[in-house]
Order: sequence, then structure tokens, then C-alpha cells
Amino acid sequence: MFLQSKIHQKLDIEFSPTILEVVNDSHKHKGHKGSPGTGESHFTVKISTVAFKGLSRIASHQLIYKVLEDEFKEGLHALSIKVI
Repeated sequence: MFLQSKIHQKLDIEFSPTILEVVNDSHKHKGHKGSPGTGESHFTVKISTVAFKGLSRIASHQLIYKVLEDEFKEGLHALSIKVI
């Protein structure tokens, strides 16, 4: 649960969202090619924040990817993002 908490904390600090859910979906991808097998590689983020107001979906996702750049280097393999 370390990476899940870290993702939640970083997004919370950066975007001050009104809604933030980080769900670990790694169990659905066990044995998936490219997955590091750590149990913390695939996540879904559901987020609502005024920081994304007026931005395209792509621009919002790019901001999230930038905040989590280190986590991708450390084994985060896949991130599903739902901006609401």
C-alpha cells in the first residue's frame, strides 16, 4: 500500500481536489507483461479539482503524469485517470 498512499498524498498536495480516490488495480494485472509483479503497479485515479478547470482531458492527464513522474520511474506501470 506504500505506492497507493504516495500517489494519493502527492495528488492531494498538488491539486487540493474535492474528490480523490486512488484504487490499486494491480491484482487484475498479475502476470501482465511489463508489470513488475510488486502488487503496486496498476492504479485508477478518480479526481475532481478546480485546478483542471478549462483544461482539456489530455492537459489534465499530463499534469498528473508530471506530478507522478518519479513513481513511474520507480515501478508504476499503468494509471487509469478519471477526471470528474
